[in-house]
Amino acid sequence: MQYTIKNARLLDGSVVDVVINDGTISEIGSSLKVGEIIDGKKNLLIPGLVDLHTHLREPGREDSETVATGSMAAAKGGFTAISAMANTFPVADTAGVVEQVFRLGQEAGYCDVFPIGAVTQGLKGEALAELGAMANSKARVRIFSDDGKCVSDPLLMRRALEYVKTFNGIIAQHAQDPALTVGSQMNEGVVSSKLGLNGWPAVAEEAIIARDILLAEHVGSRLHICHLTTAGGVDLLRFAKSRGINVTAEVTPHHLLLTDELVSNYDPVFKVNPPLRTEKDVMALRAGLADGTIDIVGTDHAPHPTEDKDCEWQSAAFGMVGLETALSVVVKSMIETKLMSWSDLVDRMSIAPARIAGYTNHGRDIVVGSPANLTIIDTSSNWIVDRNRLASKSKNTPFQAMSLPASVLHTFFNGNLVLKNSELVMGGSN
Repeated sequence: MQYTIKNARLLDGSVVDVVINDGTISEIGSSLKVGEIIDGKKNLLIPGLVDLHTHLREPGREDSETVATGSMAAAKGGFTAISAMANTFPVADTAGVVEQVFRLGQEAGYCDVFPIGAVTQGLKGEALAELGAMANSKARVRIFSDDGKCVSDPLLMRRALEYVKTFNGIIAQHAQDPALTVGSQMNEGVVSSKLGLNGWPAVAEEAIIARDILLAEHVGSRLHICHLTTAGGVDLLRFAKSRGINVTAEVTPHHLLLTDELVSNYDPVFKVNPPLRTEKDVMALRAGLADGTIDIVGTDHAPHPTEDKDCEWQSAAFGMVGLETALSVVVKSMIETKLMSWSDLVDRMSIAPARIAGYTNHGRDIVVGSPANLTIIDTSSNWIVDRNRLASKSKNTPFQAMSLPASVLHTFFNGNLVLKNSELVMGGSN
């Protein structure tokens, strides 16, 4: 397919026409008219967003999400590449499972789906999974994580870091000391004391971060910290980077905006792992993302069916959906507060995650010859979150009925228009 995006506004403020031909940007200029015309209306054109932390649930929990529905949610959110976590049934700990997820993503055709392999067999934390086989598979896995569970054994974590170093892989750690969080339900603090819920102390996250930073330095390998949530964790990350340790980290949109005060009504939609923290933590996370200490935003899109959330707090599942609201929540928390510019946002949500993961067709400058993985955003609009209009199969959004800034209008994946005027184009790029 050929397209011409007319009157698109770039990050430098210039307004241009962009021609897409055979999956790439073939011309940038003015008064261009080739193929189907998409009127940019001076809306912002940016590289497609990239998420390194998505739960797609397939295989095994297709009642929550599938690779196809998660891909559609990604396209609606402006994402052209997402990374599928390994906590499926069966666990993505073999070449066969990661290749299945990769193939399903290709068949859906709405975005690239890159599987993340498990670090340990069955996520049990007892023995390393088939890291080499997954790395050499058709899925070419380079990121490994037991997310949802912590690789708590320090020797096993060291061996994993040593193993992936041989092919420049990354261990992405869910930092949660299990001994310090037995039965935990929310952030440990004033609110948990008032509510009588078992608390999850910040130190349970920070102790693992500190340990793994030192292990990564000792081994000389690549470490990525998933969903950082505490002010102390930001300080540890700054320390690591000041020593030149090869560590990166992500923060979720919901941890940039929401606090543990929201748990006061016992609504399980606010139950998430790691938990919502305090206002002090939120401010530290924002500062860390703004100054680049925290490298990227990761959605931690965690879909659950209604019955797993529409129940008493103690029985409810941890997690929130986030692909379709991520951009807008980051705009609200970081751009409207004047902590970041749009260029900063594009770095944290597209360029940097693509660079960390090695997704070479994503997060690219908008120049002739670049792959046409692109998103057009109306930066001046506002929209109301309606869970019933989400493309995700699950509806557990904490932002229901909230007014959010910035609407995703169009998404191009591999040169194909998969989202047009905020509506999915059926069949994706297939």
